[in-house]
Order: sequence, then C-alpha cells, then structure tokens
Amino acid sequence: MTRFCFSLSLLFLVLLARGQELSQVTFPGGTRLSYLSLLTDYEVLIRLSDDGKVLEWGIEMQSFRNNNYYAPKLQPYVGRVDYYGPESDSVSRGKVRSIGSSVITYYGAYETEEKIGKLKTIGSLIFDYYTKYDDKALRGKIRFIGNITLDYYSSFDNPDLTGKLKAIGSTEITYYSIFDDKQLMGKIKSIGPVSYSWYTSLDRYGYSGGLKSGLLRQNIGNITYIIQ
Repeated sequence: MTRFCFSLSLLFLVLLARGQELSQVTFPGGTRLSYLSLLTDYEVLIRLSDDGKVLEWGIEMQSFRNNNYYAPKLQPYVGRVDYYGPESDSVSRGKVRSIGSSVITYYGAYETEEKIGKLKTIGSLIFDYYTKYDDKALRGKIRFIGNITLDYYSSFDNPDLTGKLKAIGSTEITYYSIFDDKQLMGKIKSIGPVSYSWYTSLDRYGYSGGLKSGLLRQNIGNITYIIQ
C-alpha cells in the first residue's frame, strides 16, 4: 500500500511538471519577439511578454483548409478563471490568479525592482529575471522559464540587435544585419539549424520583405517558432 501511494504521488508530480511548458515563440514579421506562449491543460495557451506579463490566454484554432495555418487571435477559454481580490498583495490585486488548474503567482512588493509584480510561477514553472547587475538591455526580461534559459543580445552587440532574443536554451537565433539588403535588415536569419530567406528589394514588386523559404511554423527543440 505504501509503495502504491508513493508511485501514485510520483505520477502526480510528473503530470504536474508536464502540465505547463514553453510551447511557442512568436515573431511578427520575422523581426522582434512578440510573445512567448505556455501550453497548459485543456490545450490552453497563455501568452506572455518577454518582461513577465500575462497578455492573453485561450485556445488556438487551426484552419480546416490549411493544416499549417492557425488564427493569430486565440478563442476564449470558457473554463474557470479566477483573479486576486482586494485582500491580496497590492501588486497582485486584480491580476489573474488561475486559468483552469494552472495557478499563477507574482513577485511581491518586497522583491527587487526588476521583479515586482511580475510572474513568479505558472503551475510548477518558476520564472526568474535579469537584474540591475546584468547588462542594461537585458534588465527586467525573463531569464528562466523553469529550467529553460532565455538570452538576449546585449548593448555590446550590434545596435540593431540590442534587446532581441538571442537564444532559448541551446537554440540560437540570428538576424540579418545592416550589411544585408535593406528589406532583410532585422529579420530572422536562422533559428537553431533552420535557415530563413526573404525576398529582397531586387525581387518582384509586392514580394519584397516576404518570407521566401522556411516554414511559418517550425518545431525546433520541442518549441514551435512562429513567423507571422
């Protein structure tokens, strides 16, 4: 009986740990990061800014005609959503407290300036942030989501790249620079082993700046990178 209870508890912890995970990273126009998305139970996506704010949540809808197209706007989640009430810490008051079974907490007023009021946990995932001791271009941005590290281009890098997402875990992200065609500058060049090419100013009118090769949705290291 004791062994059964232990096994059941272990299974619960495994399921809990897998209940929330970084699922998507979205770049509008293939340039600067727009938001990070966590996948929770009931297929609910929670979209977050790179500085630890909840932007929206809901269900992603796939096109019936195109398997690789999903509507950018999430469909509303009709399950239970709770908010922190007037009895809560002043920095948490009014913020979303839970979405389905995913409980959300925030760093309190006693924390360092870069953390106050920002996401602390979603379910079992713990968030941490770059602080005042880090490069100024990184301060206040998410540093860890669980055991996944997020890195950004610093103020010592090319000024056109400063603050942009540089890597998620071991997956590096590179961008076209000022030395490339003007229509390419700032657009994603590669994500991990996957390269992206774009139509240039020399291409046919109306195509310039559009994605030429590389999928709009690409799964790399169990995370879907989306070019919108």
